[in-house]
Amino acid sequence: MATIGALVTGRSTWASETDAWPRASAVPGGVVRLPLGAAPSRPEAAADGVPLLVLGDPAGWTVLLGIPLSAPLGKASIELRTAGEPPRHVGYTIAPKRYAEQRLRVAPKTVDLSPEDLARHNRERAHQQTVIATFSEAPAAWSEQPEAMRMQAPVLGPRSSSFGLRRVFNGQPRSPHSGMDIAAPTGTPVLAPLAARVIDTGDYFFNGHTVWLDQGGGLLSMVCHLSAIDVAVGDTLEAGQRLGAVGATGRVTGPHLHWGVMLNRVMVDPALFLDVV
Repeated sequence: MATIGALVTGRSTWASETDAWPRASAVPGGVVRLPLGAAPSRPEAAADGVPLLVLGDPAGWTVLLGIPLSAPLGKASIELRTAGEPPRHVGYTIAPKRYAEQRLRVAPKTVDLSPEDLARHNRERAHQQTVIATFSEAPAAWSEQPEAMRMQAPVLGPRSSSFGLRRVFNGQPRSPHSGMDIAAPTGTPVLAPLAARVIDTGDYFFNGHTVWLDQGGGLLSMVCHLSAIDVAVGDTLEAGQRLGAVGATGRVTGPHLHWGVMLNRVMVDPALFLDVV
């Protein structure tokens, strides 16, 4: 396995910026920024066969990699392919992070699913797997401006639940919280956190009224539990443009917005993309 240091022969301005977004955090649910060194053309990178976002310029390329919450701690690697060279691996280390626990009471039917609801959920999950596989070209500005991937929260309000919480519904452990919950009254406008294309809308069993956004390069956002959806699949949005309104649809305890950020098909902490954590 090649080491990162052995690969770095040049560095772009982007890679050397300490204030680049997202902030690097090599923990489960975090984002790793791996410098690859100089190359005349953009390398191709993948993790377990999933394409990764590569930014920079010939003076120095950098991979942005989302780490699953379920990732084991310790050594890991990605595969790198550069024109005219054999495939190689770049290693990194996943450090520990302890997330808090949250206990919630919700309608029993949303925890112990009926056969009909379980079948619906399985259909929706299969559909959303096709949505999250979206990988489009990243905006050129991301390589040119280290701050270009900085997001704005889709709604203003206090954070009612943070990313990574180990969740217990009605006394039953479930998967950790894969997004950020922001408390706001029903009807509060929900805005696009970055310029994006709408790639899915729907009414889902757990997430309620939902919008998925493709921001480029395998970076996606989803906003859930909406009371209204004001966009359609194929629409292009500017950062800050309204796409819907806060609601309480799906499995909820009250009105709020659930905001999820996905990178290379992995849910990561949205706070890493914000100015204020």
